[in-house]
Amino acid sequence: MSDLQKLHELAEKRRSIYALNDQLPVEKEEVVKLVEHAILHTPSSFNSQSTRIVVLFGDDHQKLWDITEAALRDIVGDDEKFTPTKQKIGGFRAGAGTILFFEDQTVVRNLQEAAPLYADKFPVWAEHTNAMHQYVIWTALASINVGANLQHYNPVIDNKVSSTWSIDDHWDLTAQMVFGGIEQSAGDKEFMPVEARMKVFG
Repeated sequence: MSDLQKLHELAEKRRSIYALNDQLPVEKEEVVKLVEHAILHTPSSFNSQSTRIVVLFGDDHQKLWDITEAALRDIVGDDEKFTPTKQKIGGFRAGAGTILFFEDQTVVRNLQEAAPLYADKFPVWAEHTNAMHQYVIWTALASINVGANLQHYNPVIDNKVSSTWSIDDHWDLTAQMVFGGIEQSAGDKEFMPVEARMKVFG
């Protein structure tokens, strides 16, 4: 199989997997190495290397979703209305771990000062950089048969996350990627026609 075929196969294999368990098919050290490789080799605008990542396993993973559930309960209040949310959080808690994605705002501000002409673009480009890290890691997890899904409970949980894990206050939380053993595969995916989404000239 060519490298391109492998790339295509992994792109198709990467799906949002919500039915997860805590039984990883690999040692957790392999997940850590995978994330380390992504940090080193995923591109960033102006080579800013502004993405920051925290990986949570075990009790720390559980604690994150306890924090999230408590924060959302304060917002929703009513027990009956909260039941679907509680069930959803329980699904995330059932996984083996969570990867927290951040952007270092000190790096972004330094770039804005160094190149004021692009000052309004650097926050957007930082989000692009972060998204590329998410995609690379998500696809790499799929390659070792680890399921994952991406969540965005920031800014509701930001302060508690920062205080619990002593995160620098200039790290801005952007996403939470839950991962674990695959309890149930994703269903069929529907696609819009390529012709409606792409144009070729010349």
